[in-house]
Amino acid sequence: MNIAILVTDFNLKKPMHATVRLARELTNGGHSVWFFTADGFSLGADDRLSIVGVKVPVKTFRSNRTYLETLQSCPSGKITTAELDVLFLRDNPARYTQDRSWARQAVALFSRFAVDQGVLVLNDPTGLTLAQNKLYFQTLPPKVRSKTLITRNPQDIREFAEELDGDLILKPLQGSGGESVFLVKKGSTYNFNQLVESSLKIGYVIAQEYLPAAEEGDIRLYLMNGNPLQKNGHYAAFRRRRSGDDIRSNMHAGGQVEAAVITPEVLDLCAQVKSRIVEDGLFLVGLDIVGDKIIEVNVFCPGGLNSMEKIEGVNFSAPICKEIERKFKVHSTQPNGLDNRTLATMA
Repeated sequence: MNIAILVTDFNLKKPMHATVRLARELTNGGHSVWFFTADGFSLGADDRLSIVGVKVPVKTFRSNRTYLETLQSCPSGKITTAELDVLFLRDNPARYTQDRSWARQAVALFSRFAVDQGVLVLNDPTGLTLAQNKLYFQTLPPKVRSKTLITRNPQDIREFAEELDGDLILKPLQGSGGESVFLVKKGSTYNFNQLVESSLKIGYVIAQEYLPAAEEGDIRLYLMNGNPLQKNGHYAAFRRRRSGDDIRSNMHAGGQVEAAVITPEVLDLCAQVKSRIVEDGLFLVGLDIVGDKIIEVNVFCPGGLNSMEKIEGVNFSAPICKEIERKFKVHSTQPNGLDNRTLATMA
């Protein structure tokens, strides 16, 4: 297969990133893998879409580091949708700088062109558009969510904080990696106004009930086709614990990872959101779970795959890549019988 992988910025890629790990697995499986950014789309006068990027040589790579080093030294080239089989969207809209705010809209538009021209696009671009910020979280069943307010009204935030029995979390609607996340203790007035004002500078604010179970960290669990990803009885998951006094367990913020116990309660949470995930064609998703609640749905480029493989001693990249191969096989035999959103998550 010819597979093009969209990334936010080549300079941001690191060996431990899940995108690099998945690309290495695909290349080692004999597939031609292209990397490109939002700048790489080109729609010709004949309405044929092409992509400018770099192609990794098809050979066996023993480490993510050597794979990334090779990628960064490859010359650029061009591939058209007539030659392309799969477009794998792995960019992160929250990482686009202000001068590249156009990128997410461009990716959504050109990706739909690719769908119309017969390319299998994962995750489905329409589903990704719906899920492009944390507001998507509010479309999940209320039972799986903690109490949440999304607003730009400071008074609403104050009243919401007063109504809660416990502490309050403030975070931006647009954001990732634990950036600009604040804990407001119940009954505390110290710096409350300053924290709210600081949060509002970024845009809409999520005010969320703090879950005491967060003291034990959170679980990151991969879903594939709406189901928990597992191999040989092991789940693609880990538990993240915070470091020191930092309230965030994100690895960007120094969080530490360890093996996670996937209980029937966790699996029940997954079952409750499956229909939403499948309906929106979200092939590969990362759920963040605290206690008996889902606190975030990561749909663009969920990370942590390398850590999961090391902790569990299992190659979770293999079944993901095998599933991409299977989807393309179905897609190539029934290109007009199934829409992209159905193909993206059909089990």
